[in-house]
Amino acid sequence: MAFRALGALLICVGFPVLIDSFYRFAVEGLGTPAPVAPPRHLVIGGLYRYVRNPMYVAVSSLVFGQGLLFGSLQVLKYGVLVILGFHLFVLLYEEPALRDKFGAEYDNYCRNVRRWWPRMKAWTKN
Repeated sequence: MAFRALGALLICVGFPVLIDSFYRFAVEGLGTPAPVAPPRHLVIGGLYRYVRNPMYVAVSSLVFGQGLLFGSLQVLKYGVLVILGFHLFVLLYEEPALRDKFGAEYDNYCRNVRRWWPRMKAWTKN
């Protein structure tokens, strides 16, 4: 029962984070999360002031939440693969691409906001 409640909590927390992340890409970044139509501006507002990859954290939360809610070991194993895939994608493609596109602005952001573990206090650019 506790695992199911934790799963429901992870889903309830992950979903609004995911929606906010999509919103930020459209409104602040003037683009999408898809590599074929990336944002024109570096997205560093909202939840991105706490963690660099809230969208990936949210999707991971949703997958693990479903695994716990439905008691599915297969979905939990899939969640591990999802996290590994996100991590490799971020390291091998996304971060180098953002460094090339946004340069010093992105480097400053990376120095101040962690990749996966949220800050306790929101980072401000200035």
